[in-house]
Amino acid sequence: MKRINVLIITVFALILGACTKLPLNQVKTEQGIVQGTIEDSLRVFKGIPFAAPPVGDLRWKAPQPPAKWDGVKMTTEFAPAAMQGGNPPSGKSEDCLYLNIWTPAMSANEKIPVMVYIYGGGFSGGSTSEPWISGEKLAKKGVVLVSIAYRVNQFGFLAHPELSAESPNHVSGNYGILDQIAALQWVKKNIAAFGGDPSKVTIFGESAGAISVSMLCASPLAKGLFSGAISQSGGSFGPTRPTTYPGENMKTLAQAEKDGEVYLQKAGVASIAELRKIEADKVPSGFGMVGGWPIVDGYVIPDDQHKLYEAGKYNDVPVLIGYNSDEGASFTWVRSTEDFVSGIKTRYGKFADALLEAYPLDSGNVVGKTARDLSRDAAFGWQTWAWANLQAKTGKSKVFYYYFDQHPDYPKGSPRYGYGSPHAQDVSYVFQHLDTSNPEITKADLDLSEAMATYWTNFAKYGNPNGNGLPEWPAFTPEKPDVMYLTGPTPFVGPVPSAKSLEVLDRYFEWRRSPEGAEWAK
Repeated sequence: MKRINVLIITVFALILGACTKLPLNQVKTEQGIVQGTIEDSLRVFKGIPFAAPPVGDLRWKAPQPPAKWDGVKMTTEFAPAAMQGGNPPSGKSEDCLYLNIWTPAMSANEKIPVMVYIYGGGFSGGSTSEPWISGEKLAKKGVVLVSIAYRVNQFGFLAHPELSAESPNHVSGNYGILDQIAALQWVKKNIAAFGGDPSKVTIFGESAGAISVSMLCASPLAKGLFSGAISQSGGSFGPTRPTTYPGENMKTLAQAEKDGEVYLQKAGVASIAELRKIEADKVPSGFGMVGGWPIVDGYVIPDDQHKLYEAGKYNDVPVLIGYNSDEGASFTWVRSTEDFVSGIKTRYGKFADALLEAYPLDSGNVVGKTARDLSRDAAFGWQTWAWANLQAKTGKSKVFYYYFDQHPDYPKGSPRYGYGSPHAQDVSYVFQHLDTSNPEITKADLDLSEAMATYWTNFAKYGNPNGNGLPEWPAFTPEKPDVMYLTGPTPFVGPVPSAKSLEVLDRYFEWRRSPEGAEWAK
C-alpha cells in the first residue's frame, strides 16, 4: 500500500509539472516570470529590468538589485532610453535600466553562446531601441543576443566630493559602467533560463560602447562575467589629462570631483541633495559639459589602462578589435592649414613637429584628409594598436585585429571625394541592417555584411572568428602584425594601416605617461 501511495504521488507530481509548464513565450527569472513574443523562430523579450530604477535617492548611486514581482511581467516593448539630449525611438526616462533578449532557444537547456551589445553615443546618448541594432539577424546565426542600457552624460558619470563621501567605496562617477556590470551580472544569473550559456558570453560594442568594452576588460569588478570581447572603434589606453582630447578623455577622481563642484555651481545648487530634487528633464546635461565621461577612480577603473595591461592586470579573454578607415570624418573640423598646425602644437607640445611630419600636408593643401587621419589614429587607431600589442605581449588569449574600409570610390569634384568609411558605418554591417533602398548599397556591401556577421558570431561561439568558408583571419602578434581588411565583397589580410605614423603617436603617449609629460599637460 505504501509503494502504491508513493507511485500515485509521483504520477500526480508529473501531471502537475506538465500542467504548470510555462508557455514558450514565458521565462522565469530570479525576479519573476517575464512574457515576450515569438517572432519568426525566435523568442524575443524587451524591457526586462536588470536593476532598480536609479531615481530619487538612487540618482548618482551604484545600481541596486531589481525588485521581485508576482504574476507575469509583460516584456514586449522597448523600455525608455536613458535621459539624453536626443529623442530615441522608445522615448527617454531616468528609469532606464532594462535589457532585451533575442533567443533562438526554445528550452532552458540548450546552452547557446551569448552576445551582449553595449551601444555608443559618446557616453552622452544612445539607446537599445534603434532599429539598426535590433538583434534578430545575429540571433538567427545561433547566438542569444542581448542589448543592455546604461546611464549616460551627467546622470551616468558625475563625480563630486559629496558623492564620494556617501559611497562605501569612497568614489563617485562611473555609474554608467557600473550599470553595464550589473547587466552582465544579471545575464550571468539568468541567461540559462533563456537557453543561453552563462560561461560563454561575449561583450561587444561600438564607439562609447567599444570604449566600455575596453574598460570592462580592465575592471576587476567585471572579472568572470564574459569570455570574449569585441571592440568596434574603441579602446581607452591614453593617460589621464585635466583638459581632454579625443583619445585622452580620462580624468582622475580628484580632477573629476573638482569638475563636479563647478557643475553644481552652473546648476545653481549648493548640494547633491538639492540636485537630486531637480526633475530629470531639468538637470543640466549634455555632451561637452563637465562630468559626462568615465574616469580613473581607483575602483571601477583602477589606473591608466595602458599601465594595467603592461602589468598584466586585466581580464585576459580573446578579443576582436578594430576601427574604420575614416573615423576622423566625424570628429574633425579644421578650417585652414593654420588652424590645423596651431591645434597640433596645442595638443601635442614637443611632439607636434614629429606628428606634422607623420601626417604631412601635401602640396594641394589637403588639410582635411591629413587632419582626419590624425584624428582617427589618436582616438581609435592607436588605441586599437596599443591594445593589440599589449595583450599579445602580456596575455594568453588571442587578438584579432581589423580595419573596416567599405565605401564607394567618390569621383573627383564630389564633396566626398577622398573619403573612406566614417565612424559607426560598420554597425549596420555587423547587425545586417543595411538600407537596401540606398543606391550606394551594392551586392559587395551585402556580401561583406554577411561575412562580418558570421565572423562576429563565430568569435562568440569559438573564441575565434574563423570558419564557415570565410577567408582565414590570422591572430595578431607583434612579430606577425596581421590585420583583416574588412572590404567587400571579400575581406583580405594586410599590414597595420599607417604603422609608422602610429609609432610616432606611441612615442607621444609614452612621453605623456612620464612625469615630464604629465606635468606639461596640467
